[in-house]
Amino acid sequence: MKFISYNHKDKCSIGVLISKKDKFIDIHDSSNGQLPNNMLSYLQDFDENNVLLNQILLKGDYNELDIKSVNLNAPLPNPNSFRDAYAFRKHVEAGRKNRGLEMIPEYDQFPVFYFSNHNSIGGPGNVLVQEKHLNKLDFEFELGIIISKRGRNIKAENAYKYIAGLVILNDWSAREMQFEEMKLNLGPAKGKDFSTSIGPYLVTLDELDDKRLQSDRDFVYNLEMKGYLNDKIVTKDNMKNMTWSFPEIIERISYGVDIYPGDLIGSGTCATGCLLENNLSLNEPRWLTENDVIVFKVDCLGTLQNTIVKNNN
Repeated sequence: MKFISYNHKDKCSIGVLISKKDKFIDIHDSSNGQLPNNMLSYLQDFDENNVLLNQILLKGDYNELDIKSVNLNAPLPNPNSFRDAYAFRKHVEAGRKNRGLEMIPEYDQFPVFYFSNHNSIGGPGNVLVQEKHLNKLDFEFELGIIISKRGRNIKAENAYKYIAGLVILNDWSAREMQFEEMKLNLGPAKGKDFSTSIGPYLVTLDELDDKRLQSDRDFVYNLEMKGYLNDKIVTKDNMKNMTWSFPEIIERISYGVDIYPGDLIGSGTCATGCLLENNLSLNEPRWLTENDVIVFKVDCLGTLQNTIVKNNN
């Protein structure tokens, strides 16, 4: 299934796409109020809610809505937490090279992650930034997973059972602020906390069966990732190139700690997935400016499009 969160006029709710192009149903209305009208509540009983939702879809007794008539929000606008990992080796190597550093053996010992701001999550559309953010503003092309079950000390081979689905993720980065603060060996923090975009859908794993390269537990999918800046392709990679898989990341995260339905976990940036990396091969560095349009396309997951807008307040 492909879930959306949306608003229309004064209504905010969640929906699921149906087989007809650009059509969806409102989950709360179609269940006569039995199912929640927001994704965080829906995730608390994800498997049970999906059973009822599938019954509604099979019965076919619902009102179809046009997705073009509503405003899409982040599929999960208010995650419990947001952790971001470092799973694509080529990006890590490029980042260290940019700082004059060699690759270190610790990268292959465990998947590292940091906490970012779960209260700054947005969806498709405008990304409002302050003046200082525009000093070397960058995108980061990632994938994300959303957790559907509470758990602790989860082994990698069982971790897929805790994943509701996948989203496209853009971890916006103010590089000048990031460079300054990381000289103090702490962060990233302020250079990252102002905005993260996810969407347009939360896509459940059954939608990806044709793209799965190994077993469910291995979580290796052949999902091509393409990123565009003002209609020009600037990044290309594939989910199968993740050095650390999401199940391995979950095992690390959940050691001695509970994870909860509604937790968001990012993969980290893919190879060539940011201007910082791409600028290594350019004579003149390129950074994002006002009105730039950034589009991320991923097989089966859809298209996430954002426009940079300066907030003058």
